[in-house]
Formats: sequence, C-alpha cells, structure tokens
Amino acid sequence: MHLRYSCRLYPTKGQQSLLARTFGCARVVYNDALAVRRAARKAGLPYPTAAELQKRVITGAKRTAERSWLAAVGVDPLIQSLRDLDAAYRNFFDSLSGKRVGRRVGLPRFKSRKDARQSLRFSRNGFRVRGNGKLYLAKIGDVRVRWSRALPAEPSSVTVVLDPAGRYHASFVVDVEPEPLPEADREVGIDLGLSSFAVLSDGSVIDNPRFLRKAEKRLKAAQRELARKAKGSRNRAKARSKVARAHAKVADTRRDWLHKLTTGIVRENQAVYLEDLNVHGLARGRLAKSVHDAGWGTFRRMIEEKAARHGRHVGIVHRALPSSQLCSQCGHRDGPKPLHVRQWACPACGARHDRDLNAARNLLAAGQADRPNAPGGLVRPGAATPHRARPVERGTHLGDPPRTEIRAAGAGGIPVR
Repeated sequence: MHLRYSCRLYPTKGQQSLLARTFGCARVVYNDALAVRRAARKAGLPYPTAAELQKRVITGAKRTAERSWLAAVGVDPLIQSLRDLDAAYRNFFDSLSGKRVGRRVGLPRFKSRKDARQSLRFSRNGFRVRGNGKLYLAKIGDVRVRWSRALPAEPSSVTVVLDPAGRYHASFVVDVEPEPLPEADREVGIDLGLSSFAVLSDGSVIDNPRFLRKAEKRLKAAQRELARKAKGSRNRAKARSKVARAHAKVADTRRDWLHKLTTGIVRENQAVYLEDLNVHGLARGRLAKSVHDAGWGTFRRMIEEKAARHGRHVGIVHRALPSSQLCSQCGHRDGPKPLHVRQWACPACGARHDRDLNAARNLLAAGQADRPNAPGGLVRPGAATPHRARPVERGTHLGDPPRTEIRAAGAGGIPVR
C-alpha cells in the first residue's frame, strides 16, 4: 500500500532560484514532448515512444543552442515530466475506453509558467534523506525539512511542490503494509448535510464548522486589496500572495479537522455506511459554496483510505435509496418532504423521527443488508419483528451502474493522523 507524507521545505534563496530553474526546465520538456506527439498525430504517424521522446527533447536538445540550458539542472525531474505526460495520455485513453471510472479525462494540455502551482518529482536516483534530517536533491543541495513525523519506510519518490501561497512542500511516497486495528463491535451509518455536517445512526451530531464562511470577511478584504493593484506591478504580486495565503489557511484548517474526524470514526467503528452523493452535481447548484465548504468528497475519500489501511469496511449505499422518506421503525415510505421539514411522524406506526437521524439509520440498515457477511439481527433498527429490507432499500436495481468500489490509499493517499 502506497501512502503519501507531506512536509514543509525551507530552501535558501539560492536553492529557491535553482528550484525555479528546475521547474521551468521540467515544464519546457513536458511541453516539447507534447508538441512532438501532437505533430505526429497530425501527420498520421505513430506516437513516439518514451525512449524516443527522451532522446529528442532531453538528450538531443541539450546539444542545441536553444535548449543547452537544460544541462544546468538534474536530469531526473526531466525524465519524470515525460512519465507524467505518458500517464496523462494513458488516463485519457482509459477514460475513452471505459477502463477509468469517474469523470471524462481530456487530452493533455500545455503547461504555463504563470501557473500558481509548480511541481517536480525525483525518483530514488535524484534524492536522499540525510542522517541530519535534511533532504538532498540532485543539483540543488541539502534542503531543510520540517519533519512532522518519522517516515515508516524508505521513500520511493519525492515530489517538490510550490503552492500558490509561496510555500514549498516535499511529498514522499512510502510503501507500507496494512495495519489492521482491533476489531470493533460497532457499525455506523452517516447522513451528511449542511445544517449539521453529519448525523450518525447512534444519535451523534457533528456540527458544520463552515471554515470558508467564517473567513469570508478576511478573504473579501484581501480580494478587494488585490483588485485595486495595477496589473503587472510588484504590489499586485504581493496582494495575490496574500489572497492565496488566506485561502490556504482555510483549506489547511478544513483538512486538519477532517483528518481528526475521520480517524476517530474509523477507529471506533468496524463498518461505516455512506450515501453515494452526487457531490459534483450539488456543487454546481445554488448551494455550491456551502457544498464546497463542507468537503463531503474529501471526507469520503479519507474514510475509504483509512478504512482500507486499518481493515475496516466502508459500504456505499446507492443514491436511489429514499433514506429521508422511509420510516426506520416500520419501513413505511411517506413520500418526499421539503428541506425545511426537519421532523416528521410516520402515519403507519406513529413514530416521530428527526429527518437526519432517521436517514442515518436507514443507511445503516441498507448497508448491512447489502453486505454479504453482515451481522445478524433486525434489519430495521427498533423493528418489533425481523424482516428483510425491500429491494428499493438495498439500493441495487436492474440497470443501475455498479456500486462504487472501495479504493485503497494510492499514491495520493493520506496517512492516518
């Protein structure tokens, strides 16, 4: 299992200059290789292989007057940029053929030197972690690292990232073995929302912190200050950096909060059941800012990655399940309700329900019914007599797309905090 550990880098002024030069060279090599492949496609020729591209845009280009400055930087980040281009084309073709799930991936595009985020990757041949804690990068030198924790194994690669806020990070990819936690006797269904971030089937309510909303006043002031600066001036560059730092603070605070929340849920529950929300669609409606601020997609990704690492089960219930319309006591379907209706009474059994808590209990029941080795007992919480969930509650219908599978923490996985 591959995990990614990110640490802050503090390069000197000279090292920042060398990193900037390496960023630019890697970008030029990527763009040159993309231009060569586009020209080959336009001429009806087969795509040049990675070895041919390396000879043409790196080895051969260094001998020309126009690209002689490529020899001033390490060759490893240049080779990795070609591999990134290969991965971009592979993702595009896999998306066309259906091998890649998710949204459609477009063709690779040229990189711009004005991009706010710059990155380059070093393989084992291009970096080394010194005994004194510094990170050696080829032709850049020993860079000071702020270690938040010790790496569990020798990293296989490191990606140096310059974010829009002007901060440098080193992202290490480490291969580790799964670490199963002791088996827990609890399972939980989670209903995500905006008024409350989440309501658990055991009755726990997690408040929505609304990090972006709370920081809007400061963000607006920084954005107004940026709008008043002359384009191309140094003051405008400073104001742009100030806006980026304000947004980075919001994102970092949200990510830290989600890490702590998901770690606690995974440790305390043997199985977690979530609804397959259409977050991409919801983030394009009138509640887009609130949906983005909540971070539902990041929450689900963290839950899945940490569960895969620690031997927990994550069940994704199909979005067709009418979790807010079903009575969790008797299973009666009462029909759709407007969002302002937060409590309702079942006309069949008379039970009174909190809308979100009832939905969480229905997600738990549907997830357990759909799980092959689900624990025995009643399907519906609190039911007087045992009965099996109806097909509509299982979230599996003829013609529906396959259920989203749990993915292990890959190269972009984030370790448990």
